[in-house]
Parts: sequence; structure tokens; C-alpha cells
Amino acid sequence: MNLLDQLKTEVKGHHQKIVFPEGGDFRVLEAAAKLANDQVVEPVLLGSADKIKDLANQNGLNLNHVKIIDIKKYPKADYDKMLNALVARRHGKTTREQAKQWLQDPNYFGTMLVYMRLVDGMVSGAIHPTADTVRPALQIIKTKPGVKRVSGAFLMVKGDHRYVFADCAINLTLDADAMSEVAVESAKTAKLFGIDPKVAMLSFSTKGSAKGPMVTSVQQATQLARQKDPKLAIDGELQLDAALVPEVAELKAPGSKVAGHANVLIFPELQSGNIGYKLVQRLGGYEALGPILQGLKYPVSDLSRGCSASDIYRIAIINALQSIK
Repeated sequence: MNLLDQLKTEVKGHHQKIVFPEGGDFRVLEAAAKLANDQVVEPVLLGSADKIKDLANQNGLNLNHVKIIDIKKYPKADYDKMLNALVARRHGKTTREQAKQWLQDPNYFGTMLVYMRLVDGMVSGAIHPTADTVRPALQIIKTKPGVKRVSGAFLMVKGDHRYVFADCAINLTLDADAMSEVAVESAKTAKLFGIDPKVAMLSFSTKGSAKGPMVTSVQQATQLARQKDPKLAIDGELQLDAALVPEVAELKAPGSKVAGHANVLIFPELQSGNIGYKLVQRLGGYEALGPILQGLKYPVSDLSRGCSASDIYRIAIINALQSIK
């Protein structure tokens, strides 16, 4: 069974409702139609029902089992309840008039559907930049108890090989505490995909082979992650070859239970993480699924604006899996 079939099997039967704020985009329509037809999740599209149905009919898409919500025609009693919930959630930081403006934005509206548990998760970003997807989630849904920040992981897949890379999407810099938290959350993400996490804290140094503030920070992050999850298989600081190649690990990190066998790679900052996953994707022939947003209380997924309908389909399934787990 390949990864997609495995994920579909885990999600089917749970009837997870996933909202797509960009209901007028054809790629989203195509993905929603397939999700509904395959009975994997229950898609909810935001947008003009007439325009969405016309676009679907023009392209032979069946949306009979896809719910469409037109924000402008949302029942007043339900809208007032949502508005009140938003104002209360913001604890005086957002006025009622500002909240009304927010609810005209489909990303904010979709986020409120998630927050109020009217749907189980949200997938956006096909036509919006990352900030437009993540900002409402941070302002309204916020992070899980005990988690301070959201991070972005990628599932890297090639045949039977699966790795989790993080943070490759959200945090420009990571201090030791932040890196340790990303490590713990990434291990949880790995478990979603049947990966027994072995976490490598990456650096240009292995076990003190180089010195400097950046090396010290990764060393401290490793210790903090062990304190946060004592059962986690984690080691650092490790160079990439020491993390992945057993022969190199024997020379550079003898006795390590992670070195040479790592499957969760934690990068010290966003620049190296983003470059790293794209190198593996473009030159290594791996498929990159993500970014998978980690740390939120309820799942919100961000798409690339260059995504395909199949990308949206898969991310929606991952989003549903996050909401179940």
C-alpha cells in the first residue's frame, strides 16, 4: 500500500469536514469533487454558489456531495453567533466593526468555522500567500496547550523512504528553545505517517567538531528536547552525513542510536530548512508534501500557489488525519 492509499484508509469513515476558503479556484473544485466522490472527507467550499456551480458544470465536475457556503448569504443568526464568538475570542483586541471586516475575508470566515468546530480543518493558500492563511489561525485558533509557536514540516517521500523535515516554512530564526519545540512537534508529525521518529538536530558540526554560537544553540536545543520528551530518540548536534549515513555516523558519532538512521531532520533556521527540502525534492527526486503546519490547536494547512488539484487532494487528507489524531 502506498502512502496516499494508507492515509485514505485511515481517514475514511471519520466524515471529517474540511473547509476550502478558495472555492472559486478550479484546482480547489477539482480536488473537492474527487474528495467527495472518493468519500474521503466532506468538503465545504466558500464562495458564490452560482459561480462555483457554473465553473463545475463547464468542466464536468460533480459537486452534488460538496457543501457550498456563500459568506454574503450566511444566515443572520449564524453570522451573529460567529461575530460574537470572534469578538469574545479577541479579548478586546478587535472591535465589533473590525471583526465584521474580518468575516468578509474567506480565510477568517473559514478559520472561524474551524474554531467553532463547525468543520474539522481548513486548507487554503492556492491563491493566497502563506501569511493570509496562517495569520487568522494564529489570531483565532492559536497554539495547543504547552506549545508556543507554529512551525512548518514537509513529508519527503520516495518509494518506501519517508522523512520529516522542519522548520522549512514558518520561523525565520530558531533559538534553542524554539528548535527543541519544533523537534518534539515534528516527531509527533512523523508518527502520523507511520514513521518511528529518530530525530537529528542538524548543524555544520558533529559532537563538537566545530565551535561557535550556532553550534552551542543546537547542542542546547537537543538537551531541551530531551527534557520535553525523555522517551524521544534524538541526537545532536549532527552534520547531515552523520545523521543519514551509517558509515559516517560510526566515525563521527559512535554509539549514537540516531546517527546514521535519522528520519526526522530539524534544521537550525528557516533558510537552511527551505533550501534543504527543495534540494532533496529537485535533485533527489523526492516528493515534498506540505507544508504541514504543526502546533495549532486545530489543523489549518497552507498550500503553495503553484499547487495542483492532486496536491490539494493530498493536503486535505493530511489535514483530516491531523484533526482525527
